[in-house]
Amino acid sequence: EVQIVESGGGLVQAGGSLRLSCVASGVTFDDYAFGWFRQAPGKEREGVSCISCRDGISGSTYYADSLKGRFTISSDNAKNTVYLQMNSLKPEETAVYYCNVFKVAVAYWGQGTQVTVSS
Repeated sequence: EVQIVESGGGLVQAGGSLRLSCVASGVTFDDYAFGWFRQAPGKEREGVSCISCRDGISGSTYYADSLKGRFTISSDNAKNTVYLQMNSLKPEETAVYYCNVFKVAVAYWGQGTQVTVSS
């Protein structure tokens, strides 16, 4: 059974930092790419970052333009875990953050972790 579990969300003041974790079980870690998405109230889910997702290159990364320099995605293959380090957080980045584990024709989602950034 595939399980995707996010953690690390919480309440932080503007300018603060959080590190999200995504643990994937039931998948062969090296066979998949991993992404972080977020969904704010009343808005569509949007892509934040991904790893091992560009041209099938392991360890390759992508960031949404608004995030470059503030967020860092990384992975620990031995722990089947992907991290998202988020610095200089802004109130408008309050959202539920979701981990997505995917490859061609297959995708799994976690339940999400709430990030709230106070002004």
